[in-house]
Amino acid sequence: MTRLAYSGFAHAHVILGGESFVALAEGLQNALWSLGAAPLDHRTDSLSAAFRNLDAAAEDDLTRRYEVLCAHYGMRPTRNNPGIAHENGAIEGAHAHLKAAVRDALLIRASTDFADLGAYRAFVDELLARRNARIAKRIDSERPFLQALPGNRTSDHEQLTMRVTSTSGFTLRKVFYSVPSRLIGHRLRVHLFDDRLDLFIGGTFLMTLPRGRATPDGRHGKVVDYHHLIHSLRRKPMALLGLVYRDQLFPREAFRRTFDRLREGLTDKAACKTMVGLLALAHDRACEADLATALSDDLAAGRLPDLAALQARFGPDPVAVPVVEVRLSRLADYDSLVDTVMGEAAMGEAA
Repeated sequence: MTRLAYSGFAHAHVILGGESFVALAEGLQNALWSLGAAPLDHRTDSLSAAFRNLDAAAEDDLTRRYEVLCAHYGMRPTRNNPGIAHENGAIEGAHAHLKAAVRDALLIRASTDFADLGAYRAFVDELLARRNARIAKRIDSERPFLQALPGNRTSDHEQLTMRVTSTSGFTLRKVFYSVPSRLIGHRLRVHLFDDRLDLFIGGTFLMTLPRGRATPDGRHGKVVDYHHLIHSLRRKPMALLGLVYRDQLFPREAFRRTFDRLREGLTDKAACKTMVGLLALAHDRACEADLATALSDDLAAGRLPDLAALQARFGPDPVAVPVVEVRLSRLADYDSLVDTVMGEAAMGEAA
């Protein structure tokens, strides 16, 4: 949370992984650009969560990056003295009130379910916008003491370089990320944000992946997309049986339950072949949701899915596919065309 101590202007940024420089840089810059100005001083705590368990070199690097961030906006970076709680009273009390307001708003909304992270962030932004509107006069009275923003934002992410291994992915911060198999062997430039990864090859943007986290007990996390791996699985369906990230590969619960049912009723080889065929069908025909519904119906009826019937159901209608007739010209027609052009060119030169 970012707050102006005098006017009470506040901005909150929902983060996923706890305190870090990336979260601080993104949230602070969002607040400054929402305000349209920057204060002369920026005060934060000692960033103990960001520095914890880091060696001296890493801690110095984070300190330097924080100073560069403040310098970009012309702010003087300051920190509270560790253990002196009252030095941060202007933000801690407001933070507690904001959390209470969010809880109350969720109760009024009667649901804590949101479509995605963006929807929840929009919910929090709208709540704060209403609170800031009530103190608009105080904010305007403070604006003459603020400074103009620079022409652009500065870096709010970490840049790393990762090599895509033969498993069609890479491991970053104890999380495995899958990418399309065509990228195997390539070195990718990764922009690491608090909630996502932007991937580049050279200067070309490739895609955005959601950021994963390691489990609390230290086990590696996994961010896997079956669209990235289906081409490899088609060549070796039995590889599905031993994948350590197999459960994360299935896009919906119906797919995972179907594979369990297939293994109960068929041999492992047949089960893997059928399951890969179902995933390929979802990929090729973009029918993941409808296919999941059909699989759920089969599970409820206690029957195994019929891959051929599903392929016919979700495949293209042969009647709707246009028949394209290609008529090839005779080679003699090209000779006549060449002779005509050459003759016209000769006549032009004679004239």
